[in-house]
Amino acid sequence: MKKHKPADKIQDLQYFGEFGGVNPSISDSSTYTFLSAKTMFDTFEGNTDGCYLYSRHSSPSNLYLGEALAAMENTEAANVTASGMGAITSVVLQLCQSGDEIVSSRTIYGGTYAFMKNFLPKLNIQTSFVDITNLERVENAITENTKVIYCESLSNPLLEVSDLEGLSELAKKHNLKLVVDNTFSPLVISPKNFGVDVVIHSLTKFINGSSDTVGGVICGTQDFINELRDVNTGACMLLGPTMDSLRASSILKNMRTLHLRMKQHSHNAMYLAEAFEKEGVKVVYPGLASHPNHELFKKLYNEEYGFGGMLTIDAGSLEKANELMEMMQGENLGYLAVSLGFYKTLFSAPGTSTSSEIPEDERKEMGLSDGLIRISIGLDNDVERTYQKMKDCMMKLGIL
Repeated sequence: MKKHKPADKIQDLQYFGEFGGVNPSISDSSTYTFLSAKTMFDTFEGNTDGCYLYSRHSSPSNLYLGEALAAMENTEAANVTASGMGAITSVVLQLCQSGDEIVSSRTIYGGTYAFMKNFLPKLNIQTSFVDITNLERVENAITENTKVIYCESLSNPLLEVSDLEGLSELAKKHNLKLVVDNTFSPLVISPKNFGVDVVIHSLTKFINGSSDTVGGVICGTQDFINELRDVNTGACMLLGPTMDSLRASSILKNMRTLHLRMKQHSHNAMYLAEAFEKEGVKVVYPGLASHPNHELFKKLYNEEYGFGGMLTIDAGSLEKANELMEMMQGENLGYLAVSLGFYKTLFSAPGTSTSSEIPEDERKEMGLSDGLIRISIGLDNDVERTYQKMKDCMMKLGIL
C-alpha cells in the first residue's frame, strides 16, 4: 500500500482567488443570493453542489480549509468548527444519545474531561475513564451501551501514547466508533491509517501555529460529515460551532508551513529532552528510549516529522515549578501561558491550569504531579543557546 504523505497532500492542493490571486478569496458573507427560488429550496435540502445558503451551514472559505485538513488526515471529508471543544462536543453528541456510554482515556485535556464527567450526565450519557494504554482494561470497561472509545493519540499532559491499531481492533470487534484527538501530533501521526473512525484537532495549536485564532476540525467519512451538517439532526448545524471565514482563510495559509514547523518543533524538543535527561532532570518525551511507549510511538509516527514538540519536566513541587516558569519567562525563553504549538516556547503547570478540572485525587492516581511542567517547545533557531539558558534557570533554583 502506498504510504500516505500528509505534507504532499497539502502541497498538491491549489486554489485560485476570484481575480487570479494565489490565495482563495475570503467569503465575507453570512448569506448568499439565488437567481431562482427552486435553487434555494434544493440547496436547503442539500441537493445542490457549489451553492451556498447561509454561512452557519457552510462557506467557501470553510470548505477550502476542510478539504486541506481532510487531505492531511487522509479522510474522505472534514468539517471545521469554531474551536477544538466545538469539534469534540459535536462529535460526541452526534454519536451518543441518552442511555449511551463512552470509554475514554483518563489522561485527556481538562475541558474534554469536564464535558464528559460533568456535562454529559445531564443528558444521561456516562463515561468510564480508563488507562488507555491497557487494552484489557479498555475492553473490560465496554458494555452493551458503549458507543464510543475516545482518546488522544498523544495524551495531554502526560504524553502517553495510544495504541491506535489495538484500539481500532477493539472498536471494530464491539461495533464502536474510535474517536481520536490528534492535536499534539499533526503530520507526526496519521490516525486514519490505523483504523481510527474520526480524527479531531484543535486548530488553535500547532496547525495554525501563531496563537491568534481559535478553531477545530472533525475529519471522517463523507457520510459522517454529512450527518454533522444535516439541517434537521446534525450537531454541527444545530449547535452552531461555526468558524468565521476570515479565520478559516488565515489557518489555511498557515498550513502551508506546517511541515517545516513540525520538523523544527520536534528537532528542538528532542535536543532539549536528551540534554536534560543527561543532567538528571525527570523528563517525559516520546522520543526518549526511557519513555514507556517509545517503541509504540515509532510504529505510529511519520518518521520525518520526529516525535513532536511537547515534553514535560518535573520540578519537584508546585512552588518550584512556578518559580522556574516565572524565571524562564523573565529570561525571554518563552511565555508562562496555556495552549501550545506557538512559535515561542509556552509552559504551564497542568495541575493548576489545563487539567485543573480533574479532581486532585484522580490527578495523583494518573501520575499528574503538582511539580509537572508541560512545555510546548518553540521554533528557536539556536536550541543549544536555549538549553544553556534553561539550565542556568534550573541551577539558580536548585532543580539541577
